[in-house]
Amino acid sequence: MARLEPYFPKSHGKPRVDDRRVLSGIIFINRNGLRWRDAPKEYGPHKTLYNRWNRWSDKGIFAQMMVGLAAEHSEKNTVMIDATYLKAHRTASSLGQKGGRGRLIGRTKGGMNTKLHAICDSRGRPLNLFVTAGQASDYIGARALCDSLPDVDWLLGDRGYDADWFREALKDKGIHACIPGRKQRKATVKYDKRRYKRRNRIEIMFGRLKDWRRVATRYDRCPKVFLSAIALAATVIYWL
Repeated sequence: MARLEPYFPKSHGKPRVDDRRVLSGIIFINRNGLRWRDAPKEYGPHKTLYNRWNRWSDKGIFAQMMVGLAAEHSEKNTVMIDATYLKAHRTASSLGQKGGRGRLIGRTKGGMNTKLHAICDSRGRPLNLFVTAGQASDYIGARALCDSLPDVDWLLGDRGYDADWFREALKDKGIHACIPGRKQRKATVKYDKRRYKRRNRIEIMFGRLKDWRRVATRYDRCPKVFLSAIALAATVIYWL
């Protein structure tokens, strides 16, 4: 709690309900994928949990927690980039959303999905996250996360990130790309196969995030709230 308190918004007027109890209840609900009304009584009224979750998610508090704590990573050697599919429940994908940029849910061969793009350090700890619709290309996530890459020597990625513009962008940043070439390329792309084997750590990171049921299955219609659930899981698992 001492590490998280600097990211809490200031309380105005009436003192806020105990932050430790409410945050513990929010974590319990997200980890087990329960309805808010099913929260144990020890965490207090479920409406309090839901209101705090909804209000702080809208302000981006949980995403700020993860980004702020991840800024202490001190990674100087290698980062990894990859993406994974997160299945959208019918409660999140039903009906359309008026205005905004949509719910970021797309149809793929596996059904309705949201795509999570992530950058992690050499230990498999997430540094930055980005969500798109399920049918979006890996290049969209790479373009969005490229500016937030830390000052490192290597970036590991699979064939989905084999694009000339991305390699040039990494070169301009002084980062060596360890990305195998697509089969359609006429010229073979050389890469460090021994170093590339370490990329399994980002796959392990995705697997641990999906242990949280509210991350593995998207129940939230609002993409900002869903990203908050992912950021909260990443914070609890890796940065506390």
